[in-house]
Amino acid sequence: MQLPISIDASSSSTLHSQIAAQLRALILDRRLAPGAPVPATRDLGRQLHVSRNTVTAAYDELISEGYLYTERAVGTFVCKTLPDTLIGRAPARAEHRSGSLHRAMNLPLPYGGRGLTGLHRPSAPRLIADFVFGRSDPRSFPEKIWRKLIVECLGGAAERMSEYIDPAGLPELRQLITSRLGPTRGMVASVEQVLLVAGFQQGIDLVAHLFVGTHTPVVMEAPSYRGAAFLFESYGAHIIPVPVDQHGIDVGRLPESRVKLVYVTPSHQFPTGVTMPLHRRLALLEWAAKAGAYILEVDYDGDYRYDGAPLPSLQSLDRNGCVIYLNSFSRSIGPGLRIGYMVVPRDLMRTAVTIKSLMDNGLAWLEQAALAQFVRDGSFDTHLRRLLHANEARRDVLVSALRTHLPGARVSGADAGSHVLVTLPPEAPTAAAVQQAALELGVGVQPLADSPAWFFEHLDDADRCLLLGYTHLSEEQIAQGIELIGQAVRQG
Repeated sequence: MQLPISIDASSSSTLHSQIAAQLRALILDRRLAPGAPVPATRDLGRQLHVSRNTVTAAYDELISEGYLYTERAVGTFVCKTLPDTLIGRAPARAEHRSGSLHRAMNLPLPYGGRGLTGLHRPSAPRLIADFVFGRSDPRSFPEKIWRKLIVECLGGAAERMSEYIDPAGLPELRQLITSRLGPTRGMVASVEQVLLVAGFQQGIDLVAHLFVGTHTPVVMEAPSYRGAAFLFESYGAHIIPVPVDQHGIDVGRLPESRVKLVYVTPSHQFPTGVTMPLHRRLALLEWAAKAGAYILEVDYDGDYRYDGAPLPSLQSLDRNGCVIYLNSFSRSIGPGLRIGYMVVPRDLMRTAVTIKSLMDNGLAWLEQAALAQFVRDGSFDTHLRRLLHANEARRDVLVSALRTHLPGARVSGADAGSHVLVTLPPEAPTAAAVQQAALELGVGVQPLADSPAWFFEHLDDADRCLLLGYTHLSEEQIAQGIELIGQAVRQG
């Protein structure tokens, strides 16, 4: 371990005094934490080009003052309790640091800085059921086969782990993805169009890098995902919210002025859950071609359709090279995997890969290699079929329980995906009141205003809307949880 210490041979202070003073400052500033080891005298002497005796003299001075202590045959450490004489000095340094932090936080932020968190929410194990959005079922994770694949991949990992890989992603995994997109999404794409990213958020970030600057007009569904809205704002975008109806984004209300980018979730609109029908998809593509706009198609819940066949993706219908398709393995394997993928128009791909290389120089090789083998040997398809069957059963329990315990509520988005939007009846208390009452009964729910949604003021009865994620819960938890939510509504 090397310490940020420098000495001046021309100083009037002795060498050991300079070392002691700088070590003392590191301890006071908590850059050397209580109990932390300090370098051996020989090592620090070698670093500073001074004799070992000089460092020993500095350590002895700090030991006598109560800053350091020595354990024989182990080493020298920072005292866990500092001398009483430091009590008056430490707050002054803390105040200085606090003031610097305060000034930094007062600098203008490049976006609204609303202070809302992302999708991470700590688990609440004491709850009977937590209908939080965005989690997968840990019991469904293919742990046994995943462990086997990781071990197999490590067998030949030495060379691959010692070099940077293509920032676009592992070629064999990208090829496997293109092979799946034809039958599942109706897409014909080459491996040269596929770019691997660290989940949806990095994919959106990359698109923002491509298109968004100060005052760039960006259209978003209203309501929509706040993580995308805030990210576009951070690049200086001018967000234009366009309302969603029962068919998705209302194409008739898209602006006539020039727009650079449109963000949509056509397969299972977030958060309303509606599906964009074919005629609306074609109308959106026609508008984009005339406006010269690109469309970011976020297919976050596309793997789960319970009623009817999935519609072809916007990208598969695109004849003008204006759709960027974004998907992820977060819903099918787990958000902790952090592997997603984009299908990019050919004329954008080179620039997109360049930007991606500036972000991270490529995703972790081992996870990509294991995922490629998971897809290649058919395990992913088997896993996905099991999940689809299990999630459909969960959906059925959820809808039945809602009809029984919240008979006047409207349910949207139950034909697909991993969440539903529930609008409580007019006579019910607000969603915030229900959240509090349900929590006291051991159930977690998210009012729309407390969810990852944004622009929800465009919805009727937005203050009575609950966003319920359910695919991470057991059928028993869902049934009991909805019954308790109904009780919370009646109590409110």
